[in-house]
Amino acid sequence: MSDEIELEGETGAPIWAAFGDLMSVLLGAFVLILVGVVALQLELSHRLDEEVAQRQAEAKRRQTLEQALAGPLAAGRVTLVDGRIGIRGSVLFALNSDQLQPEGRELLRSLAAPLAGYLSSREEILMVSGFTDDRPVRDSNRQFADNWELSAERALTVTRTLIAEGVPAGSVFAAAFGAEQPVGSNADEEGRARNRRVEMAPIPRPKPTVAGDGR
Repeated sequence: MSDEIELEGETGAPIWAAFGDLMSVLLGAFVLILVGVVALQLELSHRLDEEVAQRQAEAKRRQTLEQALAGPLAAGRVTLVDGRIGIRGSVLFALNSDQLQPEGRELLRSLAAPLAGYLSSREEILMVSGFTDDRPVRDSNRQFADNWELSAERALTVTRTLIAEGVPAGSVFAAAFGAEQPVGSNADEEGRARNRRVEMAPIPRPKPTVAGDGR
């Protein structure tokens, strides 16, 4: 009888030892999973905090820009449609001129800082576009060959003024459209006055090309 009890004890010990080892492995795996889940939650929480902070900063910059535009918008000097800031040509320039008027210079000065702040953390650059009506440049004005040149020089004048007032040169460029893309009828003076304008709109920043890439 004693031999049988001794035999049962010898066969039971390895079983309990294996069971203990299995429980240790399972406990270790559970701890590792728990640590991984906690780390993942902390990372997600950190990313969420960063995203919230970034959105709040962008909202603040957008609000600053809207506040800078509030006065000119109320006075009818500028328009804001689909993110495009339009400035009447008469506010910026005299007829057939690319020289800024005092009112236009002051307006651009008030917009430069908010625009620079808005662009500072975005992968966008500001396109400054010049437009004219369809009337030929006056024969007495030999400075410009045509409306294309007039619109180009006006866009360049605005671009250079914004850069002088603090907008980074790498974040703004000029474009000319001449009498193309009118927003009003060129059949009457009111429509032509609307067409003589400068627009500023953020667009995606071009990605750098690899040297030798012909695409």
